[in-house]
Amino acid sequence: MKSINLVACWLALFSTGAMALESDSEQPIYIDSNTATYDDKAQTSVYTGNVVTIQGSLRVDSDKLVVYLKQGEISKMVATGEKAKFEQLPGEGQEKIKGEALIGEYYPNKNLLILKKEAVVWQAGNKSASDLIRYDSKNALIKAGEKSSDSKRVHSVFMPKEKKTQ
Repeated sequence: MKSINLVACWLALFSTGAMALESDSEQPIYIDSNTATYDDKAQTSVYTGNVVTIQGSLRVDSDKLVVYLKQGEISKMVATGEKAKFEQLPGEGQEKIKGEALIGEYYPNKNLLILKKEAVVWQAGNKSASDLIRYDSKNALIKAGEKSSDSKRVHSVFMPKEKKTQ
């Protein structure tokens, strides 16, 4: 029951549009960094130093990015650093959703971003923090926390909407 209430709160928090622009997943992924190393045998690329990753409206900034390939396609990207940060425009005319964590895992084929360790997500003044946050941009679903952890609680803040005066 607790997890159902949590999901309901998250949907209310980001109901203004946690879903990414539909065209984002169809865009190429661009990576800029200070250095890059490709290991053909391990099918990995490692980017270090001021790494900027962009796919459509999704932007991830990190100190280091490891890209895992499977049959020539990106299967997973792991961003790390002092704080790996992301932002994405959910839809036309909506505020960006932003987040940060010590570790960010991005699965482009699943439109899934997993933030681990000191994770925070916010949009339109609302904020949630946990050690684990999953952001499914395709299905507009954000899930925080783990069922197995009673000590690592999710902390959320919902800002009241401004009342219109007549």
